[in-house]
Amino acid sequence: MRHLYNVLTYLLLIPFAIYWLVRGIGNKTYLDRLWQRFGFGFPKLDECIWVHAVSVGEVQAAVPLIQALAERYPEQTLLITTVTPTGAARVDAVFGGRVKHCYIPFEFPNAIRSFFSSVRPCAAMIMETEIWPNLYRGCGIRNIPLILVSARISPRSISGYRRLLPLIRETLSHGIIIAAQSQADADRFMELGANAQRTMVTGNIKFDVKTDPAIGTEGRLLRKKLFGDRRVWIAASTHDREEQQVLDAHRQLLTKHPDLLLLLVPRHPERFAGVRELIGKHAFTVVSRTQKSRCDSSTEVFLVDTMGEVPLFYASSDIAFVGGSLVAVGGHNLLEPAAQGLPIVTGPHLFNAQDIADQFIRLGACRIVSDSDGLANVIAELIENPEEAARIGKAGLKILEQNRGSLQRLLVLLEPLLDKPVER
Repeated sequence: MRHLYNVLTYLLLIPFAIYWLVRGIGNKTYLDRLWQRFGFGFPKLDECIWVHAVSVGEVQAAVPLIQALAERYPEQTLLITTVTPTGAARVDAVFGGRVKHCYIPFEFPNAIRSFFSSVRPCAAMIMETEIWPNLYRGCGIRNIPLILVSARISPRSISGYRRLLPLIRETLSHGIIIAAQSQADADRFMELGANAQRTMVTGNIKFDVKTDPAIGTEGRLLRKKLFGDRRVWIAASTHDREEQQVLDAHRQLLTKHPDLLLLLVPRHPERFAGVRELIGKHAFTVVSRTQKSRCDSSTEVFLVDTMGEVPLFYASSDIAFVGGSLVAVGGHNLLEPAAQGLPIVTGPHLFNAQDIADQFIRLGACRIVSDSDGLANVIAELIENPEEAARIGKAGLKILEQNRGSLQRLLVLLEPLLDKPVER
């Protein structure tokens, strides 16, 4: 089946190139080092520890791991690969020149061979759900230890993997270590053919992200500077068809709380202009972050049209709605607002991190809504009942504290692999 898969990757070569070029017309960042996606122009390294994180969320989750690797193996070059330009920008913002970065090549066999011959990893770590047959096989035939970090498979995706079971079983057969987020994830991997002795539950390293204590102080100062004494709620990491519902909810809220300000943070930067246009169509007065202007009493929506500032604006808010959840995207990181002690509201589509979401729901650390009316009602309730808002915020902080330790368990797995020479 692998040979059929390889034929398919070559058949997709031209459509893939056209797709990426078209995206680059609207967003020039997609043209950044485009040749790397096809197997050319990788950095030439004698050896490296390689960490792959597909986009911004995975990069952020990998930060404590990368920092720990840099401290324990200062003589080693660290290579971070991403798929998206926003992920690359986050790597640069957090680490600057302290790590190497390139884009991961597409699954063409020649591109994969070129990648490995250029960067020569001594160990590989891939965040969360990336399963690539040629990439994994490339590690296996070169005896490169590969660990899937905070590995997860959602219940929704397991049926799709089953349709490709012979290929997936072979992909997971190359001595891969699976450090699963939960027992349910571990069971799904083993159902697909993963070696039970190499599959273990280490938890989610997102719980081990260290929140900079200065973020809280900076957020409060920024709030006073930009928003004054107004009450503020944030809708973060929102998607298409979701902003519409958020704005509808905000319109309802303004009838009860006319001084309330909405901070709207779209997930993808290429949508900033379109979301600003949508805000205008809803007849809201808007100030955007890039204007660097203070909101006055007439401002109803503040558009965060910058990257990497979500934690700062969580710290500037009273209540957080976490997006990607009113539409079937699967939800986004509940831990960032929880780290700021915020009461959290989210939609029902949470399959991207269902186990974390289930903990928050079970322990009363978030509220679930299904539409704009429900969102408006819950935000209003939390504004009018600060004791309940505080209780939810404290429950989220408690979950964070109780689940730390995944990084340490992961480092125990890594030590013997990184101290062992690779036989190429």
